[in-house]
Amino acid sequence: MRTFDFAPMHRATIGFDQITDMMDRIMSKEVGANTYPPYNIEKTSDDGYRISIAVAGFSDADLSVEVKDGALVVSARKADDDLERNYLHRGIATRAFERRFHLADYVRVTGASHEDGMLHIDLTREVPEALKPRQIEIARSGSIEKDVVDAKAVN
Repeated sequence: MRTFDFAPMHRATIGFDQITDMMDRIMSKEVGANTYPPYNIEKTSDDGYRISIAVAGFSDADLSVEVKDGALVVSARKADDDLERNYLHRGIATRAFERRFHLADYVRVTGASHEDGMLHIDLTREVPEALKPRQIEIARSGSIEKDVVDAKAVN
């Protein structure tokens, strides 16, 4: 696999640190990335999303959901209480995991629930009013010319 050095880009750009950090994160992922546990991401409304993670075999106490450094981190660690059991076949994986999801700007976690072996995490995108698109009223051409004439008369 090729590796790229983004250090020259850091020196030549100001205010674009997020882009170079994202490129570093993408390039650092290995080809055989971990796929455990499986998950779905669905859009529930215009500004609503839900991440559903299959966590069969884990209890609420085994799971951890936290937001830090602009990322949603979901992790699980199963207590070793299965030492007394003698499995003939163990097909339900309960190994520890940590899954990270990078959150876009203005996306916040609104809740999490655990039911039927699925962990559901609800997210909402809340764009500030100042950044939302707004309609600009177009003035009539006659009123603009009147203002220009008045300005010329004053000067």
